[in-house]
Amino acid sequence: MALLPVIGWIGAGRMGVPMAGSLLRAGYPVVVYSRSATKRRKLVSQGAREATSVAECTRAAEVLFSSLPDDRALREVALGPEGLLANAKAGAVFADTSTVSPELSEEVSRDAEQRGVAYLRIPISGNAASAQLGELTALVSGPEPAWRIVKPMVETFSRTQIYLGAGEEARHMKLVINLLVVATAQAMAEALALGRKAGLGWQALLDTIGQSTIASPFLKVKAGLMKQRDFTPTMTTHLILKDIDLMLAAARAHGVQMPVTSATRQVMQGAVDAGYGEADYMMIIQLAEQQCGLSSEEMD
Repeated sequence: MALLPVIGWIGAGRMGVPMAGSLLRAGYPVVVYSRSATKRRKLVSQGAREATSVAECTRAAEVLFSSLPDDRALREVALGPEGLLANAKAGAVFADTSTVSPELSEEVSRDAEQRGVAYLRIPISGNAASAQLGELTALVSGPEPAWRIVKPMVETFSRTQIYLGAGEEARHMKLVINLLVVATAQAMAEALALGRKAGLGWQALLDTIGQSTIASPFLKVKAGLMKQRDFTPTMTTHLILKDIDLMLAAARAHGVQMPVTSATRQVMQGAVDAGYGEADYMMIIQLAEQQCGLSSEEMD
């Protein structure tokens, strides 16, 4: 039986820990690095080997994954003399699962090609709860031969994998999906406020939305959480605002008008300015309630 390749995992945040944990449970040897020693030890406790730098983690592995919060973090990890690409083994595969700009991703791709590293863009659709269950959706683009190598690994932490092309297609698809998420969240906040002001009961509102023609898997999940007034962070307002800025930048680059997304950005910025940056982005439901004088306490 062939030995499984060593995987280097960089980034041990809310998404990175459960995804890397799935690889460990599947028997893959994993070397982990995160700037936070406390975070990387969450994976060490599950059987990963600890690295104390990006370079150390990179040199130990044949396949490398990163799960990072933004462009700045990916640039820091991937590029430069102490970065992943400068220290990767010849023929290594690098798969980034972050939500970042297509422009930075193209820069990483150019450096990877020059260094003989196969670079895959695999932004993930889902949240920490679906990551724990292995029910994420992996959006994939990059060289297809590298994807065939990495696919069994990605299958350990995702239910669905969609290969979209050889370039930045996955980056753009992630922005498309998240655009719909933020627009739906804002529409839900407004709709629930309107319903309550018109005298509809909270449970009746959410039950009916969940059984209506507009119900989607996303709406059904959020309606279930809102019945319990559960605003446990799945994605912070600060991070969703970062994603909106990526959407708007892509829209400008492609000449697309996005008035709804622009308006939603103002709402999210207001939430961040009000001190809700680390709260779940669905707290805009509470903001909508406050703005029209409704109580935010648990309802019938």
